[in-house]
Amino acid sequence: MMANHIKRTIRLNPSQARSLSGIADRRGLSEYAMLLKVIDAGFLSVLHGTDKETDLAELAREIGAISERLAEVERVLDRTLFTACAAYAYARHAALGTKKSDETIATEARAAFERQRSLALEIEQ
Repeated sequence: MMANHIKRTIRLNPSQARSLSGIADRRGLSEYAMLLKVIDAGFLSVLHGTDKETDLAELAREIGAISERLAEVERVLDRTLFTACAAYAYARHAALGTKKSDETIATEARAAFERQRSLALEIEQ
């Protein structure tokens, strides 16, 4: 059984025509076959309510949520690094049997934390 088709004529501006031709070439399709795919994709986006403004707003919300979570993760990682540096500083002084005050050891732990943070930032750049 043959489907009924309705013939339509469309006009593409030169930029659209070049884009269509380039995409068709890359996909190994004729321009006509590619045009049908473009029209089908356009119909689907219209039928399913793809709205650029809504999509951008949703993306912005999601990026904001991810940004907040990353900031939280960064705070936790900083605290973990500081705790590890403090544990190292106290363990080192205990192993060496030094008689330094808690303030001195804490200062050394903070310095170690800052060194480690600086090293991590250098690697990223």
